[in-house]
Amino acid sequence: MAIEEPEAKVWNGLFWVIQLFICINAVAKSFLQESKGRMLYFYSIASPGNFVLSKLLFNSLLMLAMSLLSLFLFSLFLGNPMQKAGQFIGLVLLGGWSLSLVFTFLAAIAAKAQQNAAIMAVLGFPIIIPQLLLLMRLSNAAFAPLLTIPIGTVLLLIALDLMVVLLAVILFPYLWKD
Repeated sequence: MAIEEPEAKVWNGLFWVIQLFICINAVAKSFLQESKGRMLYFYSIASPGNFVLSKLLFNSLLMLAMSLLSLFLFSLFLGNPMQKAGQFIGLVLLGGWSLSLVFTFLAAIAAKAQQNAAIMAVLGFPIIIPQLLLLMRLSNAAFAPLLTIPIGTVLLLIALDLMVVLLAVILFPYLWKD
């Protein structure tokens, strides 16, 4: 707010970095906040696949709502430099979903490592930085009237998201047994 209305690239970069930290704070609590007794209860009533899918779904919906809210607040306080608002909103929803999937899976791993949220950050940043850079590059097209968003790159991002879901369903049962 000190620079009033930042240029489009600065606005875009700030937006995605804020999204990253929103996701870390919102999603980290999904597993790290659960007590051993509650996890034992969940273990007795649900299969590991259903449990992790429900956590992924809940955190995805939470992050989609948080992404739209932060986009509204960014536009309200820092102006709206977008040329293609519809495409950017689509990328915000896809990006929020992507961030929530990765950090939900990492929160599950960190929860089994003595409830340490620092592990989630240490594991997450090398994994999420390429995805965040991809989102920033994709969303740059929404700020330029002549650039188009490459559909192949969007499909790559969706494939990465599906891979995270698949890995969570396959690997979470091994964490669940502990």
